[in-house]
Amino acid sequence: QVQLVESGGGLVQAGGSLRLSCAPSGRTFGSYAMGWFRQAPGKEREFVAAISWSGLTTYYADSVKGRFTISRDNAKNTVYLQMNSLKPEDTAVYFCAARSSTVAITTIQSYDYWGQGTQVTVSS
Repeated sequence: QVQLVESGGGLVQAGGSLRLSCAPSGRTFGSYAMGWFRQAPGKEREFVAAISWSGLTTYYADSVKGRFTISRDNAKNTVYLQMNSLKPEDTAVYFCAARSSTVAITTIQSYDYWGQGTQVTVSS
């Protein structure tokens, strides 16, 4: 069982930046591809970004492409989501997820382990 812990959320003005971090609690990542998802009030959880175990392959939702960057440091056992040029519509709870494969994928159902989420609020 992998327990994931997100951090770095908060309140920021439109145009600002935040960096989210995700790390497993009490163990190393193993050979997991990782993803970030978000869920706004009254909406379904949606894909944001994903990264392969090697870090060589990344995917982004169209809505964040060019503004968000996913990365990982396997030596530090941490995955990051750098969010720039934030918009009010980015406001959501952001979740980190891991899948038991080295291959990154955008499908939410393919992820096996989830964090509790961190709130990101962007004010206009």
